[in-house]
Amino acid sequence: MDEYDLVITNAVCVTAADVSPYDVAIKDEKIALLAPSGSLKNAKTKRLIDAEGGYVMPGGIDCHVHLEEPSMFGKGSSADSFETGTRSAVAGGNTTIVAFAPQQKTQDSLLEALGNTHKLAKDNCYCDYGFHLLVSNPGPKALSEFDQLVDSEGITSLKIYMTYTALQLRDNEILSVLLAARQRHILTMIHAENGDVLEWLTDQLEAQGKLAPKYHSNSRPPILESEATNRAIALSSLIANTPILLVHVSDPAAALRIRQAQTAGQPIFAETCPQYLFLTRDDLDKPGFEGAKCVCSPPPRNVEDQLQIWTGLRNGTFAVLSSDHCPFRFDDAVTGKKTCVTHEHPVGKFRYIPNGLPGIETRMPLAFSARKLALTKFVEVTSTNAAKLYGLYPKKGSMIPGVSDADLVIWYPDGKLDGLEVTNSMLHHDVDYTPYEGRKVNNWPRYTIIRGKVVWDRDGEGLVGTKGYGQFVKRKQGTLNEIWETVDEQGAFDLENL
Repeated sequence: MDEYDLVITNAVCVTAADVSPYDVAIKDEKIALLAPSGSLKNAKTKRLIDAEGGYVMPGGIDCHVHLEEPSMFGKGSSADSFETGTRSAVAGGNTTIVAFAPQQKTQDSLLEALGNTHKLAKDNCYCDYGFHLLVSNPGPKALSEFDQLVDSEGITSLKIYMTYTALQLRDNEILSVLLAARQRHILTMIHAENGDVLEWLTDQLEAQGKLAPKYHSNSRPPILESEATNRAIALSSLIANTPILLVHVSDPAAALRIRQAQTAGQPIFAETCPQYLFLTRDDLDKPGFEGAKCVCSPPPRNVEDQLQIWTGLRNGTFAVLSSDHCPFRFDDAVTGKKTCVTHEHPVGKFRYIPNGLPGIETRMPLAFSARKLALTKFVEVTSTNAAKLYGLYPKKGSMIPGVSDADLVIWYPDGKLDGLEVTNSMLHHDVDYTPYEGRKVNNWPRYTIIRGKVVWDRDGEGLVGTKGYGQFVKRKQGTLNEIWETVDEQGAFDLENL
């Protein structure tokens, strides 16, 4: 009889395709065997975990995470390092993250930006990790490095912005990125908001003395997102239908435009985030400066919009549910949210509030507890689709014996944790608040397992993993290969065929 490194018995295994009672055997960092429930309870193993009927799923894959980034928006800078961000990740059931390697406007090289980020992450991560390149200066040198990013560095995705002075690309620059990305089969993520209109509205609001956090939402009405989303899809179409992924979509009109493009056969993908499912613009209108805790871009919308975003998750408009973990400390006047608070402006100026929320640890518990997604859909949008889109599948995001890494999250049996209250004191990030303080959830990851090693044991010592266990994962084009093949068959970008 084989000896296993770990056996999980009495589990209800959930993948993106199926829900079935199985025992799980793990050996040499891989899923070794799925067997009938209870059949492995006497197997020879170094460790046995009784799931007690709880759900076992592929570990969460969060592919939109900002960690230890340089200051790019004035005084604010990331609260979480790779160490603190990834320890928070595993406590929330995540086994892999993909963070950003940011190129600043003053840099002409993407490889330099990548090297700087590697230095920050190496030997500091609790979970496995990869990088997207954040492109803010797509000059000839940066574009020429796309080959090396794919062939040598294992980077198959990048992100560009249609807003923010420090990052915004003009349409001609976006087209250059899309063309180079198409030639090398790189997936381009796009932050779609109209930056020029945003600046104009901000100036108008400031001229009227409307400076409080709640006006952040007024400066970014839904039309800014839907217009930019339409423009991004149009630019993608111009470059012979190169695939793009619209990130952190909050607006139902933008979601409708994405759905229309998908129905027409365009390779358009989209992501949404918990802040658009659990927060509203009213959260920005709290007394004093409290609303700054919920300032992010795009801003949270209203309850009716939330319902439509949930619908988009269920019907496939949104392929992934990511955290967009972009943490700033609240009570911090040096690098945090309060950098914009002065004696003259005691509630700050919304223009200068660092944009972003912490959420890497709460992403999966909040969505799981809402019970608005089928279990298979939950796995699909929190793990499997991210693995497929970003070139991690089937190594990650699945439970295929002999193929998949033993990256798993084990939940409590139904009913065991009903009424658990989320508090910042229970979280593991390096942030002094959570926007979800006081919310009730009915489950939380009981165990997180990465490559066969238990790194989170909520009933035991909690965080039992070690900094540095996380490995950098080189990625390929993944299951997007099929889409790229279809796109290529339709013909390359050709000026004569426009």
